[in-house]
Amino acid sequence: MADVRVVVVDDQEPFRRAAGAVVDASQGFELVGYASDGEQSLTSVLRHRPDLVLMDVNLPGIDGLEATRRIKQLEPSPVVVLLSTYELTELGADPLECGAHAYLAKADFDSARLRQVWRESAG
Repeated sequence: MADVRVVVVDDQEPFRRAAGAVVDASQGFELVGYASDGEQSLTSVLRHRPDLVLMDVNLPGIDGLEATRRIKQLEPSPVVVLLSTYELTELGADPLECGAHAYLAKADFDSARLRQVWRESAG
């Protein structure tokens, strides 16, 4: 089976690099692209056609929720997992209404959670 192709979207370069390192270190996953804002995420998804997008909620320009809505209109659309430093309850309205498959707190993001959320979302 081919590796799960992943794009990481985050405006903070240290987290982009850390998330990319987790993806690279996770067997069965391949980092294919990065983006630092919502507009770049659309370009990166169109260019790389990933299976999975790890999307920060708070981004400059169009935020992660709006970027996810736009990405989910593409055919085929990748699985989108929202990431944030905030707990889900702190975000107000349900962030998954944008079409994302799951939400992870950045503090909980590691290889095991990546594999788990992929299994749950892609199934």
